[in-house]
Amino acid sequence: MPGIVGLITGMPHSQAEEQLRNMLDSMCHESFYVHGTWSDERLGVYVGWLAHKGSFSEAMPLRNESGNLVLIFSGEEFPEPEIEESLKRKGHALDSNRASYLVHLAEEYEKFPAMLNGRFQGLLVDVTHATATLFNDRYGMQRVYCHEAQDAFYFSAEAKAILRVRPELRNLNAKALGEFVACGCVLENRTLFSGINILPAGSAWVFRGRALERKASYFKPKEWEEQSLLDTESYFAELRRVFSKNLTRYFAGDQKLGMSLTGGLDTRMILAWHKPAAGSVPCYSFGSMFRDSQDVIVAREVAKASGQSHQVIPVGTEFLENFSEHAERTVYLTDGCLSVNHTPDHFVNQRAREIAPVRLTGNYGGEVLRRVRAFKPVQPSQGLFVQELLDEVEAATDTYATHRNTHPLTFAVFRQAPWHHYSLLSLEQTQLTLRSPFLDNDFVKTVFRAPASATTNNDVCLRLISEGDPNMLKIRTDRGFGGTRSGINAKLHQEYYEFTAKAEYAYDYGMPQWMAKIDRLLSPVHPERLFLGRHKFYHFRVWYKSFLANYLREMLLDERALSRPYIERRGLERIVNEHIKGSANHTTSIHKALSLELIQRLFTDTK
Repeated sequence: MPGIVGLITGMPHSQAEEQLRNMLDSMCHESFYVHGTWSDERLGVYVGWLAHKGSFSEAMPLRNESGNLVLIFSGEEFPEPEIEESLKRKGHALDSNRASYLVHLAEEYEKFPAMLNGRFQGLLVDVTHATATLFNDRYGMQRVYCHEAQDAFYFSAEAKAILRVRPELRNLNAKALGEFVACGCVLENRTLFSGINILPAGSAWVFRGRALERKASYFKPKEWEEQSLLDTESYFAELRRVFSKNLTRYFAGDQKLGMSLTGGLDTRMILAWHKPAAGSVPCYSFGSMFRDSQDVIVAREVAKASGQSHQVIPVGTEFLENFSEHAERTVYLTDGCLSVNHTPDHFVNQRAREIAPVRLTGNYGGEVLRRVRAFKPVQPSQGLFVQELLDEVEAATDTYATHRNTHPLTFAVFRQAPWHHYSLLSLEQTQLTLRSPFLDNDFVKTVFRAPASATTNNDVCLRLISEGDPNMLKIRTDRGFGGTRSGINAKLHQEYYEFTAKAEYAYDYGMPQWMAKIDRLLSPVHPERLFLGRHKFYHFRVWYKSFLANYLREMLLDERALSRPYIERRGLERIVNEHIKGSANHTTSIHKALSLELIQRLFTDTK
C-alpha cells in the first residue's frame, strides 16, 4: 500500500540506508507505484515513500523556501478553498505540485497537523531545531506500524516492511490472535505481530537526537463529544450546509475519478448534491455470477438519472480460477488484517482501476449518520481451537465490551473505522486512491451534535437526497426504501426486499446445520440459483464445497495446517470434510482457519 516507511537511528549510515532500501522494496507491489527516499545522517532520519503515479502525494519530499523544513506526506488532504490564497498572501510560493502548500502550513501553524482534513500519514523534519515529527490523521485510518528497538525506531505503512529487517518479530501475538478470531480484527493499538504496534490516532510523536522525545497527541474525540446538541431542524440545516459545501473537494484533482455505486442511500446522497457533468464520472458496481443484484439494478438507474455511464464488474469464473492467488495477495497485502472472505475485493478493485485510478465511495456513511455497528465478537465453532486460544477469545470479548461503553459515534469513527474498516481500506488502496466525504472533519464534527432521534432511522438521509435532487428519491433503494410507492404498497415492497436479503444470508453464510442436509439432497436441481446473487456478489458457502473444495483440502488438510499449536486437529478435519460433503455449513470457521493458515505461511514460517 502506498505510504511512508523508515527508521530513526544512530546506526552507521550505510547500514541504515540498506535497511531503508529493504523496507521500501517490501512495499513495491505494483508497477504503477512511484517511490523515493530522503535521509539526513546528522539527524539519523531515513525515510522512504510510495505513491500511486499521478496521485496527490506523488512528488515528495516537500520543502519550504529556506529548506529548513522537509515534509514527507502520504495520503490526501481536502483543505478549505481559501487556504492556498492565504498562504500566497503571506509570501509563500506554491508550485504546480498539488501538495506543496502542506509544508507551508507546517511553517505557519504551530498546531500542524491538527488543521489537516483527510486520511494521511507523514514525517515533518525541522532541520534547524533537529526534530522529526511522525504523525497520522485523527481517525488513524492511514495506519502507521511502529517498532521501538534499542538501536532504532522503525515506522511503516505496512508491517511487512518492519518484518523484513527485524525477522525476530515474526511471531504472532496471542492476545491479538484471540481478537482476530473473535472480532475479525485486532483491537486497540496492537497488531498480529509481537513487538509491532500502531501509532495511535491523532498522533504527533516528536524525535530529537535520534530518539523518541515525546508521544504527543493533537486531537482527542472528547473535543467533538462535548459540543452542545442541536434540535432536529437546526441539525439538519447545519448538516446540509456542511455536506453540500464540502462535497466538491472530493471530486477535485487531475486524475480520472470513478464512483462505485450501490443500491443504498450513501452514494445516492453524493450524486444528489454534486451533480457532475454528464458522462464525467464513470460508475460501476460489483456483480454476482448468478444474476444482477439489487445493488446493480438500482445503481444502474441512479447512474442514468445522474447522466453517468455504468458498468458491472462481475465476480465469477475468472475470479474463482485464480482464487488461490487472490487469497494470498489479500492476506499478504493487508499484513494479515483482512480475512479471505474479502478475497473478491482484491479482484474487483484491480478491475476498478482499469476504469479510473480514483474511486469515490459512500463508505462510512451508515456508520457516521446512523451509528451502524459493523462488527462484534463471535464465538468460534466448538472443537476448532485449543483452550488457550479460546481464553484469548473470551478476553477479546471483554476488551470489545469496554470500548463499546463510549459515545456511539466515537466508537464508530475512532474505534470501528481504524480497527475493523481499515483492513479492507488497506487492500483497496493497494490498487486505487479511495475517497469518501463521510469522514470529512466538518461533517463528522457536525454529526456529533445530532439529537438521538436523528440517528435511529433513514429520515435524515432520505431528506438530504430529496432536497438535493427529488428525482433521486423516486428510485427505490436495494432494500425498498424511497421510490414512487406509498402506503401499504411501499411497506410490502420494503418487506419483500428485506426478506430476499435475509433469505440469501440464510442460504449462504447463515444456513443452519439441519438445512444444510436438506440442501445437499436438493443439490442436483441447484437451489442456489433461486437465492444467491440477489444482494451479494460473493457466495463462499457454495464455493467452498464446489469450486474451491480442492484448494481447501490442499491448504487445511495439509500437515502444516493440522499441526498449528492453536488448532484442534480432529476439529479442523471434521469441519473441512463436512462442509465439502455438504452435510454441514462451516463457512465462517473455514474463513478463520484459512486466513490464519495463510498468515502463518506468509509471515511466520520463514524467518
